[in-house]
Amino acid sequence: MAWAWGVSRIIDVIEASGGSILRADATGVTGCSRFGKGAIVAGAFDQRIALTMPIESGTAGVPIFRGIPGEGAQSLSSAYGEQPWFGDAFGSSTGNPNNLPVDTHQLLGLVAPRGLFIMDNPHIANLGPRSASVAALGGAEIYKALGAGSNITYWSDVADGSHCANRPEWRTPLQQNIQTFLLGTGTPNGQMRISSRAAGNLSQWIDWTTPTLTDGPRPTQTPTPTVTPTPTVTPTPTPSVTPTPSVTPTPTPSVTPTPSVTPTPTTGPTTAPGGCSAVVSLNQWNGGFVATVRITAGSSALNGWTTTVALPAGAGVSNSWSSVGSGSSGTVRFTNAPWNGSVGAGQSTEFGFQGTGNGQGLTATCA
Repeated sequence: MAWAWGVSRIIDVIEASGGSILRADATGVTGCSRFGKGAIVAGAFDQRIALTMPIESGTAGVPIFRGIPGEGAQSLSSAYGEQPWFGDAFGSSTGNPNNLPVDTHQLLGLVAPRGLFIMDNPHIANLGPRSASVAALGGAEIYKALGAGSNITYWSDVADGSHCANRPEWRTPLQQNIQTFLLGTGTPNGQMRISSRAAGNLSQWIDWTTPTLTDGPRPTQTPTPTVTPTPTVTPTPTPSVTPTPSVTPTPTPSVTPTPSVTPTPTTGPTTAPGGCSAVVSLNQWNGGFVATVRITAGSSALNGWTTTVALPAGAGVSNSWSSVGSGSSGTVRFTNAPWNGSVGAGQSTEFGFQGTGNGQGLTATCA
């Protein structure tokens, strides 16, 4: 929601320019993984966004909550605890999603009838691709009810299984969506290209029939029947009450102030002045993992950083993002990308990588 708020403020600035530089009604939003979660929420909550394009958003993104436990995706409790992907009100529902009054097909419905292009990865069960396909199919029913069935596309039929890869299968539908919703020169060509590796079954989840909604006249209302007014009842006077005598309060005794206590220093990792620290969060599944590394500057700003990651035996790096990696096993080094090397004092930036094997116990140090 914070990212979505930031997107809305950016569009406010575009609108204030009067269309002399950019057009507010030709805005798209996209991102992969955690930024895919941000993209779908931004698209749902700001109707000025013409095209929403989440990529491999995972749990707390597109996949239906009810399907995640049976798919082996990142659990609801894990996503709730890893980062604030869910609000506090969701905490009591992590173990019983079937009791929720909502699910994510309705989140997609909030984007309707505007353009929606969902890109997904069927090769990583941790991302919940089967549950995402169900959400897309359910969301498509909302689009159909609004007469905009061709404005939604879901595409998980891809060969490359790397997380957040740039896939050739998406090129043509991406161009079609940009031309249609951002340039206004194309025709919507909605498709459901669901990979057989992770295909959901919508009929397993719904017991309703999609209506056709129209802007026609409202049905004639039945006249409200006339109601005979109830006779007025004269109230019985309330007897007067003799006030209770006031009581003089007993003075509060003075309290000797408690002497101040010097707090015990908290132990933990420290960051040398001018240095940086690295903290790793891990999403592990059978045979692979995704690691997110947060780099935090010390008391001085960083102008470039290098992070050394010690991988457990048998683990390897298959790809990375927001960094430049060197090596694929054992001790691997990551340096900043051109856009995230400057980090203000006390501020943070992140990069990530996808790995094979078991990543439990990997450590990272920053310089």
